[in-house]
Amino acid sequence: MNVLYVEDDLEAQAFVSRALRENGFVVDTASDGETGLQQALAADYDVVILDVGLPEKDGFEVLRRMRASGVEAPVLFLTAHADVTKRIEGLNLGADDYLGKPFAFAELLARLRALARRQRDGGVGGRLQVADLVLDADRHAVTRAGRRVHLTPKEFQLLEYLMQNAGYVASRTMIAEKVWGYGFESYSNAIDVHVNSLRKKVDRDFEPKLIHTMKGIGYVLEDRSDSGASGSE
Repeated sequence: MNVLYVEDDLEAQAFVSRALRENGFVVDTASDGETGLQQALAADYDVVILDVGLPEKDGFEVLRRMRASGVEAPVLFLTAHADVTKRIEGLNLGADDYLGKPFAFAELLARLRALARRQRDGGVGGRLQVADLVLDADRHAVTRAGRRVHLTPKEFQLLEYLMQNAGYVASRTMIAEKVWGYGFESYSNAIDVHVNSLRKKVDRDFEPKLIHTMKGIGYVLEDRSDSGASGSE
């Protein structure tokens, strides 16, 4: 995956770039908004990581110019702003995701992979399947082993998000943002309540179990019947 990383904190830029390369990414970097914009316009990237507080041009202006020039690469904003209105401003400009600073590298990695999958698969919708669990987004229907599973709208959204990211850990923050929306507190027990309800409907009477808890991190939906994976519930 080819990534452009625009960050004026050179220490952070060096650390994250090295870690991304160790995980198989091809990374180009820039330290100010003007240089980052020129690179984004000159090459095709799978994902662009933009810090909001950049010199020369801030991240919002870089994104605005990218979209005006027809660059459609997914953009992940990095920001220290806790203000939800700032996040909404970026999303309205065409950003695809946000990650607050400071962040765990594992979460950055998960978000980049999710953006790449969304781009590759043409976005949401269609038919998703993991083992014998099938979600048809167009018909808003879920079956397990051929049996219809009745979900609430929020349970359906949660399951769809987990299935779109099957095999990858979805942190509580990611689930909160993608299913409940920006501004929802990730420590709310609503996430646990909905996951437990979803488990009762899609896992309790079936094998293999598909929804797993990653302690202290979040949840992952995957078929582990042949992997012998451990470290989760």
